[in-house]
Amino acid sequence: MKHWRLDEVGWDRFDPSKLDPQLVPLVKAAAMVERNGTDYAVYLNKVFRDDPDFRGAADNWALEEVQHGDALGKWATLADPGWDYEAAFARYKAGYKVPTDVDASVRGSLTGELIARCMVETGTSSYYTALGEATEEPVLQQVCRLIAADEYRHFKLFYDHMRRYLARERIGVLRRVRIALGRITESEDDELAYAFHCGNEPESVAYVHKRCIAAYMGRAMACYRFRHVERGMGMILKAVGLPPRGRISDAAAKLAWRLLQRRQQRFAAA
Repeated sequence: MKHWRLDEVGWDRFDPSKLDPQLVPLVKAAAMVERNGTDYAVYLNKVFRDDPDFRGAADNWALEEVQHGDALGKWATLADPGWDYEAAFARYKAGYKVPTDVDASVRGSLTGELIARCMVETGTSSYYTALGEATEEPVLQQVCRLIAADEYRHFKLFYDHMRRYLARERIGVLRRVRIALGRITESEDDELAYAFHCGNEPESVAYVHKRCIAAYMGRAMACYRFRHVERGMGMILKAVGLPPRGRISDAAAKLAWRLLQRRQQRFAAA
């Protein structure tokens, strides 16, 4: 069951005088990725075909992800009335495909699949928190708060199921860390880059991954503050079985913050 509905958002409070032009392309790209949640649900249903409880949870998760996309898409059309959300998403669906013809997780185990999902929800919860705090536009602030809260609940959903499977599969901490790091590095693959292309560039412009990922990441990483990275690192460590608070977490957060700053500068320069 959804925790909120689109008509509960105060759309009439939209204030164009508080728009940041650097954030509008990010929202358009995010709308593409979020709305594509139904394909991920198909994938998860096949991977967890023997677990009806999880399949039901995954279907509900997908409904909320689609609503995230629609909320972001509606805001983007307020910010840019000439933008066609439906047409942009149709381009995205035609060009980016989630592999759904599977009979096993690409992560090597069901526990690994759920760890990867925890990484995604950690990233989105942190990102929408950072995006909501980076804008002064009141409707985008509200939408980001609602989505960030959903994504944190989604983290807990996948984490709880991960603990259940971990009791059976008994994957060690090092392997869990490798899976987590592998999924984090995938944030620079075609999913986000192509979403930026479809959301912001005309069809006459050829898709170039390097250009699009730099355009997206250069803007997105600029929204983060250390507190967002610190909170996200705690969630990551919790998912892989390490203490979410303490020396390891503090050191990891500081390292991640330095790496993020360097990468943001490199992407912005590109």
